[in-house]
Amino acid sequence: MDERARIPVTLPVKNPTQSYWQDPPDPEIADLRTTPDLPATADTLIIGSGITGAAVAWNLLQTNPSSQSIVMLEARQACSGATGRNGGHTKAASYRSFLHHAQHHGTPTAIQIARLELDNILAVHAFAREHAIPCDLSACNTIDVIYDPAQWDAAHETVDAMRAAMPEGDPAAEYEFYDAAEVRERFYVHDGEYAGREEKVCGGVGYFAGSLSAYKFGVGVLRKCLERGLNLQTGTAAAGLERRGEGWAVRTERGEVVARRVVLATNGYTAALVKEFQGLCVPMRGQITAQRPGMAVPMGGCLPTTYSFIYEKGYEYMIPRPAGSRFAGDIIMGGGLVRAPEDGLYEYGTTDDATLNEGISEYLKETTPRYFGPDWGEDHRAGRVRKEWTGIMGFSPDGFPFVGEMPRQKDLWVACAFQGHGMVLCWKSASALVEMMEGRDGQELDAWFPSVFRVSEDRLAKTFEGRLHASAAPSTAEGS
Repeated sequence: MDERARIPVTLPVKNPTQSYWQDPPDPEIADLRTTPDLPATADTLIIGSGITGAAVAWNLLQTNPSSQSIVMLEARQACSGATGRNGGHTKAASYRSFLHHAQHHGTPTAIQIARLELDNILAVHAFAREHAIPCDLSACNTIDVIYDPAQWDAAHETVDAMRAAMPEGDPAAEYEFYDAAEVRERFYVHDGEYAGREEKVCGGVGYFAGSLSAYKFGVGVLRKCLERGLNLQTGTAAAGLERRGEGWAVRTERGEVVARRVVLATNGYTAALVKEFQGLCVPMRGQITAQRPGMAVPMGGCLPTTYSFIYEKGYEYMIPRPAGSRFAGDIIMGGGLVRAPEDGLYEYGTTDDATLNEGISEYLKETTPRYFGPDWGEDHRAGRVRKEWTGIMGFSPDGFPFVGEMPRQKDLWVACAFQGHGMVLCWKSASALVEMMEGRDGQELDAWFPSVFRVSEDRLAKTFEGRLHASAAPSTAEGS
């Protein structure tokens, strides 16, 4: 892993695989340059136009929008990175990491993280509804189908610990268990086999989640920001930055922008601009398929829950496209990292989302009939796979995002390394970052934002050894 983490991080590659969600790209926003020329100066320069950058812009524009200029740079099309490429799963799966957090950082921190993840989901859903963003939002329950006896036992242990640690009725600790027979009957899944090894359903864990088109949501937030004065410059990669007087100069092929402060909303690409993150915010390529439902899938594929399939060392996640959406009933299936050679080692350290891993491709294509068995039936007459694509996530040594001001680099702010879990971390992390930027960094913020997420000298001195606690539902290119 050391060797993979040392690979120099590059800027986003040209001509990436086209994601399901960006086919076609938004006609108004995808290639927008608010002004023909790149502004020479800005109060705040945001690099990255995904959900994190958009949420930072939105929060900044809520106070005195006319008194500050905000410029956003995007290397490719708007919202074309992890946000525009993920599976659309708004799923926390907090029980999967709670005990790890409690053991290493204390139970209060574990509780704080679990609540933040749920609050993030609720805030994203609320924003989409309040602002009528057409993003195929579906608030629903989810089911984690567990095939590994050890993880089935661990799920019970963790949920018991969460219920004991939190007040009765705390929504962040609300889970329901189903035995194997209930899972097979209610959720249409079956025992299976992989590489000659039988994988039997142990049971399932149900809880609140949801899905949406993260691309449409991100574009919708950008549209709201543009109405309030954001200057968006797509096709404009930030090639370097340096301290310039009391501010920062950001270099691009179209010229430079000098800003009072800079926000890096660049996730897996962050080390291309700030070398301190080389080996600390490690890119990892994930892969997703959009599959037409089999001819026997109940409800034409518009199943009422989302899914994760958890087995020894790995998982897949699945989002059925809801009724009323484009290609309703399509099955979004992603994951499969550990089914690649050496548990997916060679997907770390790469920023190449212009290509596919053929081994993962073949594996993902076979997941749906294996999990659903006779409830899949024959493939759709037009073929099983409608679309397949990749995207780049960012991972840190301790499994937490980096959020805050860079030590000893005044007004250089960062929110990155969302662990493939961005749809339940980015929105609230962006809110916290703006609180810090605007001088509202005190007890009120500390009450809900985990200190372990903050950038610090100690965290920047750690060594990356791989993912610490894989969520059952990642939220970027490998996942949700």
